[in-house]
Amino acid sequence: MRVLITAGPTREYLDDVRYLSNSSSGRMGYAVAESLIAAGHEVVLVSGPVEIPIPSGCKIHQVETTSEMRDACVNHFPNCDGVIAAAAVCDYKPRERIQGKIAKTGDGISIEMIETDDVLAELGRTKDQRWVVGFALEAENQRANALQKLRAKNCDVVVLNSPTAIGSDTNQVELIDRNGDVVAEWSGSKQDVADRLVQWTLQNLG
Repeated sequence: MRVLITAGPTREYLDDVRYLSNSSSGRMGYAVAESLIAAGHEVVLVSGPVEIPIPSGCKIHQVETTSEMRDACVNHFPNCDGVIAAAAVCDYKPRERIQGKIAKTGDGISIEMIETDDVLAELGRTKDQRWVVGFALEAENQRANALQKLRAKNCDVVVLNSPTAIGSDTNQVELIDRNGDVVAEWSGSKQDVADRLVQWTLQNLG
């Protein structure tokens, strides 16, 4: 089986030196990739900028912006059996990127923001017979928001975790299906959680 994995953050530039991003380490997505490779499957990894080793044996496509991640995913998804979308994608970007560097003037500035490409939603719309596992990082109304995301993006299941997962070596997650039921709960190192997620996915979706 060939599986598409997204991992890490994306960046959206304000000018040529400054960008919006988040503190995602990429560890969760990379751990999922390692678990799939260990199980004998082929992995196509689309990764934002991270500082961890690339899993041995996977095809890596390194991207920076959300648009680049979208293009890579749309290109490779048709040749995969499913996707596990663990990336922490920027939701907004400046309407216009300033050329050069924004200089201080002593006054405040306003920057108009627009939504970025919804990578997971596009994969969900075009999945056909492929399966889609999404991730939802929620701070409030966690299960309700995760279920709304699952349905809006046409996922088969969604992995719910909290902001404490960002940059951490451990994770505590719930796996929610389309009925809103919690079908599994796992906690531990991100590698342990990844192993359990991959095992569940292969047994129930793959």
